This record gives sequence, structure tokens and C-alpha cells, in this order.
Amino acid sequence: MHSRQRSAGSAVSDRRVRPVRTLWSACFLFALATGAVHADEGSANEQESAQAQPPTKTPSPWLVLPTFSNNPKLGTSVGGLVGYARKFDPESQVSMFGVAAQYTSTNSVTAAIFARTSFDQDQHRLSVLAVGGSIKNDYDNFLGTGTPLRSEDHIRAFVARYLYRFTGDWFIGAQTIFTNYQIVGQTALDDDLLSVLGLTGFKAGGVGLVLNHDSRDIVDAPKQGWYLNLNNIAYRQALEGSNNFSVYRADYRQFWSHGDGNVFAVRQSNQWTADAPAGAYAPVVLRGYTMGEYLGKYMSSLEVEERHRLAERWTATLFAGVACLYGASRGGCTDSANRFPSVGAGVQYILKPAQGIVANMEFAAGKEGNKALLFKMGYGW
Repeated sequence: MHSRQRSAGSAVSDRRVRPVRTLWSACFLFALATGAVHADEGSANEQESAQAQPPTKTPSPWLVLPTFSNNPKLGTSVGGLVGYARKFDPESQVSMFGVAAQYTSTNSVTAAIFARTSFDQDQHRLSVLAVGGSIKNDYDNFLGTGTPLRSEDHIRAFVARYLYRFTGDWFIGAQTIFTNYQIVGQTALDDDLLSVLGLTGFKAGGVGLVLNHDSRDIVDAPKQGWYLNLNNIAYRQALEGSNNFSVYRADYRQFWSHGDGNVFAVRQSNQWTADAPAGAYAPVVLRGYTMGEYLGKYMSSLEVEERHRLAERWTATLFAGVACLYGASRGGCTDSANRFPSVGAGVQYILKPAQGIVANMEFAAGKEGNKALLFKMGYGW
């Protein structure tokens, strides 16, 4: 799901970028300790001592986290996330329900409502996401045309996925997505340029199948295990929109624990399209690049990440990766113009140790001046 679409093989350059307002004092709103006081039945003195101590508070299931980011597309974004986390039973993964919103220095507004559930001994998993917003952009050189452009994107989307565990760590399921995405110029001249380039957004609805393997010990902060996600979306006019096209994805992740709480991870991701309009082509999915800024008919990427344990509740990350856009007018990955490297580092504070939920601040940089400073919930992947 793209928050901003571009024509195939194009990139936005020479845009007006606000300076990064580095927020060195990230606000970690809370960090709740877990544990309980137990009396030893074999010792009356120890019982009295334990009874004299105040009872340990039960960790709150609520999460309240400020968020911010800075990238060339949205400028500086500030917002917040409110979530509720719980386990429906001991065998299930952590379920989370929440809302998030962001406001940017370009007067853009986005909001989302989400739910990620695991229940019945993790036999069933259901995820739902609804997104809406208005994104304004101010370009000095739009798509290399030499023409400045001010545009406004209106985004509405709904996504749902259901998975059923049919054997071992394997799941099978289905998913659906409906999106209503529109680009409009902020002046009559801007509208004319968008019309010439054929960029109007698209309206589409689709359904697809999912095959999933997940042996990660903790979904939000795995220390071991591997994850495989194979899925497709068949967009059809009978559901929504005016185009029939398909999108196929394959995502593999492996995690190895080493040393004193350290984790080494690798991810290989792919997205292929068939008969898709240019606005629905595959994006670069690496940190440091704005989703939807660079598009190609096909995309493949490889990332590695080291998560180093600094203290009981602190970790640090170092990561690097490269993505390739290929197919149609882009040709192959031997052309450096189609390769997109990314490197970065970050620091994390563990908000919920039992659930593996972290507050994460990272900086990532790519080529051609692409970069991003992020403060959010969760590791990159």
C-alpha cells in the first residue's frame, strides 16, 4: 500500500527539503517492570517481610508513544500512537489494538486505525488496517521535468488479513485491500502537468491468498526462528476500480541469537506486478527511502541487521541493504541507476520486555540525498 505514487522508472529530485530538526531528547513515556512478590511458606519471618512490602503493580497494557520522522517527501512529521496490548491466552502471540496520527511541516495529515490479533492458542491470526489522509508536496523539479509542482494526494485504504495454522508453524489464509487514491494539483498549472504525465492515482479493490511460516519466538522482537510470507493480490474491476492487475510478494526473514542477548537478522524481500498501472508498481522498501518515490515493475531487496544488547532495556542496531528495481523500461540490476543502497543505525528502549515492544529511534541514508530520521514503535522488521 503506497502513501504516494510515482510513474514507472522515475524519481523526484531537487525538492525543497526542510532541515532535519534532530530531537536528541526522545521521550520515552513509560517503562514498566514486571514481576510479583511471593511469600515463602517455609519461613514465617520471610512471610512477614514480604507482607510488609507494597505489592508490585501489574504492568499496564496501554502504550502511549510520541512519533516523529524527517524525510524529503513529508518534511518533519510529528504525531503519536496509542495502543492496547494483551495476550488472549498463554500460547498466543501478543495482540495489539491502536490508533496513530501524524501532522507534517508541509501541512499534511495522516491517520490510521489498526488491530493485530492472535487467539485460540495462536491457531488464528487476524489483522486489520484503515488509513486516511491528505499529503501535500512541494517540488522544485518534478520527475526530472525541470518544472516545479505543488500537489496534494488524498488517500483512503482498508486492508484485512486472516491466517489459520494448519500444521506446525505453517499458516494459510486470505487477504483483501480496497484503496481510493487520488492526486490533485494545488493550482491549475499543476493539474495540467499531472494530466500530461498521466498521474491521477487509482481506485482499486483486490483479494488474494497467503502462505505463511512463522517460527519466531517473539513476533515483535525475535531472537531466533524464521519467517516466510508468500501472498498475492488480484485487483479486479468487479470489486473496485477500472483496472485488472495482480501483485505478488515473497518475504523471507531469519534471526540468529548470539553472545549476551545479541541478534543477527537477514531479510530478503520481493514484489512483482502483472498488468499493473504505473502508480501500482513495486516500491523500494528500504529505510531511508520514501515509500512510492521510486517505482519499478519488479523489486527485490536484501538487508542485514545486527541488534546489539547494550543493557537490560537498551539495544542498538546497525543495518545495511540494497534494493533493485527492474523490468519494463528499467532493464536489469547491472545498471547502477536501478540499485538503491541503504545504511543506518539506531538505538532502542524496551518498553514491554515480555512482549518485546520497543521504542525505536533510527537514522538511515540512501543514495541521491535520500535519508530519514525516525522515532517509532518496533524494530524495522
